[in-house]
Amino acid sequence: MTPRPKRARVRGSSCRRARPSNPTRRWRSSRRKAIVRRELRGPALVLALSASLAHAQLVPVDPDWKELTAPAPPASLRTQGLVPIDVEPSQLRWGIDPDSIAVGADGIVRYVVVARGEGSALNAFYEGLRCSSGEVKVYARRSSDGGWVPAAASDWQTVFNNPPVRHSLVIARNGACTGKVANVSAAQIQRDLASASKGRHLNDSR
Repeated sequence: MTPRPKRARVRGSSCRRARPSNPTRRWRSSRRKAIVRRELRGPALVLALSASLAHAQLVPVDPDWKELTAPAPPASLRTQGLVPIDVEPSQLRWGIDPDSIAVGADGIVRYVVVARGEGSALNAFYEGLRCSSGEVKVYARRSSDGGWVPAAASDWQTVFNNPPVRHSLVIARNGACTGKVANVSAAQIQRDLASASKGRHLNDSR
């Protein structure tokens, strides 16, 4: 018999058969990659949004805003016919002189608020609310035995989480402000405050 010729081996050859294409596997792989990208993108968006909100809080609402000179409070103190203000958990009876409410050209809502205690104890404050920043300023104080006295510290202070001006927060939420702007008119503020005193209560959430 004639011997068969031996095939020459090619050294170093690494040829392998190509695996058949699997469309389902490729689809699953691309889907997993898309999910991973979406999960990674989520925290990044949250961080970006947080940064933008923090920046927005640092930027003044209106850097050119200036407060106008506050008008003088009413010469006579009104103690009857006040619009009641429900200030919890204060034991005092609070009310606003409806005729004293005014919305200034500078966006400040000014008013006289009266606080009654036991017996004849009475105090009154002439205040201004700046709705855009959630702040209040006390211009003057008055007691039952004297006239108006300018406030010693007349700086703007926040109405949030600030017990000494809790009544101001109630006034802002119940009628003086609409969001971050002053209500449309003194008459509308009076109506909203009167309506709130009949049915709504203070909500502590900001």
